[in-house]
Amino acid sequence: MKKLIITGCNGQLGRAVNVLYQNSTEYTLVNTDVAGDNIQPLDITNLEEVVALVEKEQPYAIINCAAYTNVNGCETEEDLAFRINAIGPRNLAIAAEKVGAKMVQISTDYVFAGDGTTPYVETDPTGPVSAYGRTKLAGENFVKEVSNHFFILRTAWLYGDGKNFVKTMLGAAKKNDTVRVVCDQVGSPTSASELAKAIDALLPTENYGTFHATCEGVCSWADFTEEFYRLAGLSTKVEHISTDEFPTPAKRPAYSVLENKMFKLTTNFMFKDWKDAIKEYMESGLADK
Repeated sequence: MKKLIITGCNGQLGRAVNVLYQNSTEYTLVNTDVAGDNIQPLDITNLEEVVALVEKEQPYAIINCAAYTNVNGCETEEDLAFRINAIGPRNLAIAAEKVGAKMVQISTDYVFAGDGTTPYVETDPTGPVSAYGRTKLAGENFVKEVSNHFFILRTAWLYGDGKNFVKTMLGAAKKNDTVRVVCDQVGSPTSASELAKAIDALLPTENYGTFHATCEGVCSWADFTEEFYRLAGLSTKVEHISTDEFPTPAKRPAYSVLENKMFKLTTNFMFKDWKDAIKEYMESGLADK
């Protein structure tokens, strides 16, 4: 069977990839993370360590699910974020090239300024306004420079098995009759399981390049919260507030809508609508873990 090296296997996407391939007859997974039980420890910021593992395993592909995703933390630890979000992907791409493996890099809507009014397509100019966005864009560029066989998938508002916005707000609903949620930031909430399926659709192909990879449809954070509260049968009121009323160290994109243009034009894969995806997630029980 073909080997897939998964970095960041304990994260939301890493877990979703594991679920997707748990009964696969085509792929076997080499799970890696900085630490954990029954996995291969791997520091992606260490080139020698990465090359040694990749040369040993000879994978068909590397799926990089590892990242420094604390957006506010990136503002105060940009060097650390750069090592993980930029140097790490560069190291993985270098190692992938050595053994002829495909490279899958996960990126973000934060590579854009977020001041648009129409959905961003893959060829639109980037312009990150946060340290997180800058470091993730640098990671994209390193992969493009080093790898000849890469898939870069830009996603947004990801949730799955792990710490995420949905679980945070469900927890808040248990303690409060009313919650305050930003309504002037819009995007497309994306299920980690849908993103894993998108990776699976690209993996056997030579359809290389950059892809936007989000669930279909658009909403605000407040709209999103109201929907999963409804699905959970909660009566907690969602008070719509502005970004100015909820300041954060990192500037958030006001408009994070990505158009999955390349998926639609070059594949048969279609992401679910965000409402269908969150319904599936709530019914799966993952939000209660």
